[in-house]
Amino acid sequence: MLQAPARRAYAAAQVNRLTQGWSTTSASANTDIHRALDAVRARSRSLSQNDEYVRKWLALVDTNVVGPDGFRLQGRVYGADRQPDRLANDAIEAGIARWSEAGVCDVTGRHSRTDLEHIGIKQVARDGEYLFRWIRGAEAGNAFGLALQALDVDRLDTNLNRPADQGRNAIRMGVELNRYGRPVAYHLRSAHPGDLYQQAQGGQVGVVERVPAEDILHDFIADRPEQVRGMPWAHAAMPRLNNIGGYEEAAVIAARVGASKMGFFTTPEGDNAPVVTGTEVDGAGNAVPVMDADPGTFQTLPQGVEFTPFNPDYPAAMYADFVKANLRGVASGLLVAYHSLANDLEGVSFSSIRSGTLEDRDMWMLIQRWFSQSFLRRVHAEVLRVGLAFGLFVMPNGSALPLAKIDKFRPHTWQGRRWEWVDPRADIEADVAAIDAGLKSPQSVAAKLGMDYEDLLQEIKQAEDMRKAAGVVLPDRHAKAQLQQPAAPAAKPKSKSEDET
Repeated sequence: MLQAPARRAYAAAQVNRLTQGWSTTSASANTDIHRALDAVRARSRSLSQNDEYVRKWLALVDTNVVGPDGFRLQGRVYGADRQPDRLANDAIEAGIARWSEAGVCDVTGRHSRTDLEHIGIKQVARDGEYLFRWIRGAEAGNAFGLALQALDVDRLDTNLNRPADQGRNAIRMGVELNRYGRPVAYHLRSAHPGDLYQQAQGGQVGVVERVPAEDILHDFIADRPEQVRGMPWAHAAMPRLNNIGGYEEAAVIAARVGASKMGFFTTPEGDNAPVVTGTEVDGAGNAVPVMDADPGTFQTLPQGVEFTPFNPDYPAAMYADFVKANLRGVASGLLVAYHSLANDLEGVSFSSIRSGTLEDRDMWMLIQRWFSQSFLRRVHAEVLRVGLAFGLFVMPNGSALPLAKIDKFRPHTWQGRRWEWVDPRADIEADVAAIDAGLKSPQSVAAKLGMDYEDLLQEIKQAEDMRKAAGVVLPDRHAKAQLQQPAAPAAKPKSKSEDET
């Protein structure tokens, strides 16, 4: 008895004429990345330089993750009574602010810490990963003896690989790993492999230096376990972006050809047409008749000569729909709202924009959290250790914070930028109602606006003191609001029967 062929339990695993080009094999994350990283990164950089949508997307990432003022450090040092240690917090914040100034934290002397944040977030979005190196000692060029050097990720050789054997660690795409996959060193090229100046001057571009992991800041958003290198964030949207660019180029060529009103001169016998206006010599040396067409003028053709126009057909009506449909897919691949990427507000409503904006902000805050934990916390830990060792965190009385209490001084937060409310009146009223109902704290509402509640209270107190010193009296809004409330209705006089009852 013949048995029916067994079917796979999952339709996505079936192999037929519709799915024959769909891969059914799976490689490790590092194998896939090793095969594609250099090519995908090169194309991502090309798009960032030449494609307006990728340029806009990178600006959205930079603006929403880092913002104009960068991340704000908030010390969270508490005393034995669980009250904020204001003197220690102020000393640490002031010391790290001095290190963060332009010309101090960057070994080149050009960038501030906020500038390095901009460089890092754009690098990780465009290239898939960021790469910085700690420069220590006198070469750092500052009182801390510590500065950062921003490096191109191409300095990390993708093709440098070796297995672990005879007591040596494995190297995967330039990263040396221990048996558990923890980076212990990075193998960096001495110069960028594409630096033509170094090659022209006879520089040793191929020399590789082993740098301990504690001197390197390198990270990426991992998609799979055991991943060693990162991929450009736009990799899923890049094919569509390339198609849009090719389609627009073809559309422009077709439009220019159609606007040229070209055509051919023909005769019934197929002979060369007489000269109409002039001749031009083609590649074969033959005289070809031509006619110059001036706007608003018509010319008479010789007898027996006909003009056959060449009007390339082009579906102009489909252009906008094609571009819009592909940009929606691109926006999904870049994890941003379509109207933000395409600057297209046609046909949208307030509710749809609000929904898309709030979804975008959740994504930006997720990236902010990753970036602050991946980059800024490590920066804070290193600067705090060095600053305490050199006595650079000083309190108002002139005494330096002691290195022995470094564990006490470590707690902190990095506050990323926040945005104005989409519907300010409704959102503020909702937050006030949540605070009154005990469902939210003022601290959480202040953090949502990118402010620290303790700093906010100090600013309010300073404003009140300045107002009192200047003799300025502002109207009491609470009393005014109570006066504007409608008066309660007068009690209705009781009837005689109600009194008896």
